[in-house]
Amino acid sequence: MKRILVFVLTAIAFSCQKDDSNTPQVNPPPAINWPSDNTRIVKSGLNFPWEILWGKDDFIWLTERNGKISKIDPLTGNTIFTHSIPEVVSTGEGGLLGLVQHPDFLTNGLFYVVYNYNKNAIYTEKVVRFTFKNNEVSNAVVILDDIPAANIHNGSRLLISSETSPKLFITTGDANRTSLPQNTGSLAGKILRLNLDGTIPSDNPIAGNPYWSFGHRNPQGLVMANNTLYISDHGPNVEDEVNIIERGTNYGWPNVNGPCNEPSESTFCSANNVRTPIWSTGSGTLATCGIDFYTADLMPQWKNSLLLTTLKDATLYQLQLSADGKTVTSTKSFFRGVWGRLRDVCISPAGRVYVCTSNGGNSDRIIEIQKSE
Repeated sequence: MKRILVFVLTAIAFSCQKDDSNTPQVNPPPAINWPSDNTRIVKSGLNFPWEILWGKDDFIWLTERNGKISKIDPLTGNTIFTHSIPEVVSTGEGGLLGLVQHPDFLTNGLFYVVYNYNKNAIYTEKVVRFTFKNNEVSNAVVILDDIPAANIHNGSRLLISSETSPKLFITTGDANRTSLPQNTGSLAGKILRLNLDGTIPSDNPIAGNPYWSFGHRNPQGLVMANNTLYISDHGPNVEDEVNIIERGTNYGWPNVNGPCNEPSESTFCSANNVRTPIWSTGSGTLATCGIDFYTADLMPQWKNSLLLTTLKDATLYQLQLSADGKTVTSTKSFFRGVWGRLRDVCISPAGRVYVCTSNGGNSDRIIEIQKSE
């Protein structure tokens, strides 16, 4: 029988932002630490990576909050290309955040990023499209500007749907202003939906308005699976959430945390047709972050599951979905505390899973999870 090696690593104390504060914890299932020969450090020496994306060119594309974009060879860990965006201003949780590639990236080189910068001395967020060609980045085109930003709660995952006429989805946080998520005239606390050229689709809930759903606090996970759009959202000190996003729907923040299970929440939910989460943490928070959907055969026990990274809990979660994808039927946790805070996750076509840490001090890494046994 193969000898199993158990990870024993020193726990690290991390300075926490508001979403990662020392609030009461839920009681998650015991974490499973897989054998060390089933994982591999792909890249080290990173500083607050935010997005890891399995690119259409079969390389890992990475953003770091300080404004750096990198292309990493997943086999060797070598950096093939790097580019810094001088305009990025990293303040607190802000900086260079989400990245996504155009469906025709291999032929047109287009990709999108979202980042924070100073506009007329006001900290602001915008989505910009660039062109990648011959290992150079050029042709910056602003897709959406004037998104409220702050040193916390900037959201900022990007996703492009795979429909015939693809759409760009953008998560935004409340920018630490709780009056904004319920205001459909504000870009904060929303899931936004645009055409790939930045124009507003004619079938959005309000004509000329980029919002698709509202009432979000700080959604930092975004994935589409089987035509269903899922997000993860940070709770304040209770009720981190995973939600299914529906057109024009209210998700409750700041009037509702998690399910509508308090008297005042029930009243608000009934009056505003609030959609409740398919999964939440209850009495504590884990600081839920990046999510992806697993459908490969390499690790069959993960099929039809959302994989969710957490910061404060420093754990990778498997949320097993029902056959229709509408409910979470079971939850398992892996690698708690082994690598510290986990910011994002991506999956290769072969089914290998990659996670990136968020510990700072140039100590961050990309780790490959290769197999389950």
